[in-house]
Amino acid sequence: MNTKPLKCAYRIGYWTAALCGAARSATRGLALASMGMVSAAAWAQAPPQGQALRPPAVPLWEAGAFGLMVSQQAYPGADQQVQRSLVLPYLIYRGEILRSERGGAGLRAFKADSFELDLGASAALGSSAKQIDVRRGMRDLGTLVEVGPRLRWTLAREPDGSSWRLDLPLRSVHDLSDGLQRRGATFEPALNWQGPMGSGFFVNTGLSAVLSDRQLAQTFYGVEFSQATATRPTYSARAGLITWRVSGSLAWRMGTNWNAFTYARVDSVAGAANETSPLIRQTTGLSAGLGLSYTWQRSSLPAVD
Repeated sequence: MNTKPLKCAYRIGYWTAALCGAARSATRGLALASMGMVSAAAWAQAPPQGQALRPPAVPLWEAGAFGLMVSQQAYPGADQQVQRSLVLPYLIYRGEILRSERGGAGLRAFKADSFELDLGASAALGSSAKQIDVRRGMRDLGTLVEVGPRLRWTLAREPDGSSWRLDLPLRSVHDLSDGLQRRGATFEPALNWQGPMGSGFFVNTGLSAVLSDRQLAQTFYGVEFSQATATRPTYSARAGLITWRVSGSLAWRMGTNWNAFTYARVDSVAGAANETSPLIRQTTGLSAGLGLSYTWQRSSLPAVD
């Protein structure tokens, strides 16, 4: 069997995902397990004003650019916010096997009426330890990329175009800033609802639990002996729950090529496996952002669903 086409498609998907994830910049690495809402809001296909609520068919590919302003919790449990402003290009491709949309990219292995299985990748920007007071003197949190399978189960579809879906992604996490060294694994079961609201608006909401193995938990919450200070004692992180997450986004289709979007997410480490880490400074944190996207070109062919 000739595997070169698959290898090529995977490389395209991987690096497209890295670009999309970097633009997303969701909670400094921890949100790489969440498939955050920023890209979903930016590229949601809300129906144009005056048309029926059911979303129209979407094109096979789209290319454009978007700008984003975000204020986010540095990581779940941090007591500091990080502000970012980004202007980046984006590419969406909705093929039968290769898919690049809504914040990630990958290869779709199986598609049925209610179930979909894919091999996906996404990324999130890291942060310098100098930016976070409690982490000064520790190793930076690098740009992390995640790769692995995801099962998507559509629980219900309504006549107005809204739907309930359960996502079950299992991802291996690697540090792009350190030669793709493995940093651990995450699993994030998420219940999502999305649908059109009329007048060009589209809503996406989600409730999830982010879990990780000990290696990734140590990356974020562990304190080695050489990193300990009078106010930051040594700590050995444990596998388990990282954070509870509630998120929502709202997109507004302003015309053929322009979309505005906003999102908000609340993270809570109440009952988390590493709630006693000295790097945990508060239980609940808020991240929010808003942006504008422009579609420069789109395919005349419809997407392959």
